[in-house]
Amino acid sequence: MDYNQTGIEAMQEGDFEKAAEAFTKAIEENKEDPIPYINFANLLSSVNELERAMAFYEKAFELDSEAATAYYGAGNVYVLKESYKEAKDMFEKALQAGMENGDLFYMLGTVLVKLEQPKLALPYLQRAVELNEDDDEARFQFGMCLANEEMLDEALSQFTIVTEHDPGHADAFYNAGVAYAYKENREKALEMLDRALEVQPDHMLALHAKQLITQS
Repeated sequence: MDYNQTGIEAMQEGDFEKAAEAFTKAIEENKEDPIPYINFANLLSSVNELERAMAFYEKAFELDSEAATAYYGAGNVYVLKESYKEAKDMFEKALQAGMENGDLFYMLGTVLVKLEQPKLALPYLQRAVELNEDDDEARFQFGMCLANEEMLDEALSQFTIVTEHDPGHADAFYNAGVAYAYKENREKALEMLDRALEVQPDHMLALHAKQLITQS
């Protein structure tokens, strides 16, 4: 019997007790296999038992120093704990171990933003968008980093795509408005800010920005 598969299916069905039993049996069956430790850690993380999850991830990469999914999972635990430096280290190890997917690049980019290193975040967020063009949040964060580097035309291009995909993304309209304001395009700035306020009438930053532009 494949206890790992049984556990994963139970997790997907929300039967965490059954999943825990299956992963425990998988570990008992082969204590040197990192996979059930990673699966159990994912389960623990999903129910917010972060310290226990971390112990299982650590066991997994003790058994296999190239266990990329263990490093990725540990990175997510550190994000939940708001330990962004440690999260960055774990995501980098996942990358070095050969993981290459949009979620990893997005998470690495966002923790670098949290660490106030948006310039370093840029290539990771760009790669996240390249790997998953429908990931509007990765694209939005990429646009924010571009704007931070004063690459306003490039940022506007990203914000435009986000709002085309998601017309309810008030923050993308707001930041497009700010970018147009910096480019001294008053008409487009107000248009974007109005769009943000249509979506979210209490968007305080958009209200404030519109007030500044109309009073100038």
